[in-house]
Amino acid sequence: MTRAPVVFVVDDDPSVRSSLKFLINSVGLQVESFESAETFLQRKPPDAPSCLVADVRLRGLSGLDFQRELAARNIPIPIVFVTGHGDIPMSVRAMKAGAIEFLTKPYRDQDLLDAVRIALERDRTRREQEKDLTDLRQRFDSLTPREQEVISMVVSGMLNKQIAGELRTAENTVKVHRSRAMAKMSAQSFADLVRMIEKLKGPAKKAS
Repeated sequence: MTRAPVVFVVDDDPSVRSSLKFLINSVGLQVESFESAETFLQRKPPDAPSCLVADVRLRGLSGLDFQRELAARNIPIPIVFVTGHGDIPMSVRAMKAGAIEFLTKPYRDQDLLDAVRIALERDRTRREQEKDLTDLRQRFDSLTPREQEVISMVVSGMLNKQIAGELRTAENTVKVHRSRAMAKMSAQSFADLVRMIEKLKGPAKKAS
């Protein structure tokens, strides 16, 4: 069961934290607030769809340094930056590093809420994809070494007869391994199996 989403507000101004919490609560979202990046980093990473609404100019660790620290700790939480003192180079750096939005005060409440919804949806999608990949990897790990070998050859385009020759076994034995592997992987077709194996390999790296 998916836990309710939560929005984390990080701002060193108590009045700003309070107003942001009130605004985000008004659309039915759970909010937790922090006075600094350091206090947020002491918290256990959230186990629910979530996002950050953070000021760029924070005491201690700045917003952009906070963003880098989250990346270094492999905490891929979407960030919506807000600031009263932003500039174009700063916003470009934040967006290139993956920020969802960079809002300069005064901003419309609806613009902030829209950015929060986009951020939460992105995090929800990421979590679902990670869960699907974990389930897929567990199914692949349940295969015997020979079954893994056979389906790797199958998806590379080799025929059963060719695989049998390569493995020095009977073609019928290859068919049995292939059938069992597809059942364990819950693959409905050869095309389905190919998609699964490609997903396990991850995105292809571009040649430099």
